[in-house]
Amino acid sequence: MMSLAELWKDLKFASDYNNLTASQRQILEPIFYEESQARELRRISYLMKRSGLKRIKRIEDFDWTFNPKIPRDKIMRFFESSDWVKDAENIVFIGPAGVGKSHLADSLCYNMISQQGIPTTRITCFDLVEKLKKGRNKYNLLNYYASVKVLCLDELGYVFPSQDQANDIFQIISKRSEILPTIITTNLIPSGWSRIFEASTATAILDRLSFKGTFITCEGRSYRRKR
Repeated sequence: MMSLAELWKDLKFASDYNNLTASQRQILEPIFYEESQARELRRISYLMKRSGLKRIKRIEDFDWTFNPKIPRDKIMRFFESSDWVKDAENIVFIGPAGVGKSHLADSLCYNMISQQGIPTTRITCFDLVEKLKKGRNKYNLLNYYASVKVLCLDELGYVFPSQDQANDIFQIISKRSEILPTIITTNLIPSGWSRIFEASTATAILDRLSFKGTFITCEGRSYRRKR
């Protein structure tokens, strides 16, 4: 539980809490704590609605035993601290369909929102391309995805964008580079990215993601077959 001084600052009161008597502090502290918690819950609810997460996926529900080659320790580092967000580290999950890449990415997004209160947006590559194609103001869309605190671009490799669309994706990643973290899930190893982008664009995107980036290979069977 936060101290009264921390609560006073969190709720942005202009007056000095040191002027309160001991009995006033005792009465107000639990009231302020409840208000602070309620505000945080409202903020998290708002961030969840804006996040693009269709379902809540928790890392606690991930079955590590099904595909034991998935590097658990390497992945859990990002759940245990938000330092990677502050340091603008990128994360790229690579692997075939069904191994849990999206679950890992979605649960990381959920963790950042629910535990850290960090604005996070998750969108598939297909939906991003469609939004940019149909949006009335493409510049505003590009600016939004380039500036959100954490961006998760899911299913890169299942859509073959046009050159203009590929340039838009590059612009988003380029503007975020070294400033804000980006999470990518893809079924393509880096050498295969030239299948969806021109070689020069693929190289430029990978170059920016590689800077302070972690590429995580997820090997194994499809969870969908398990069901």
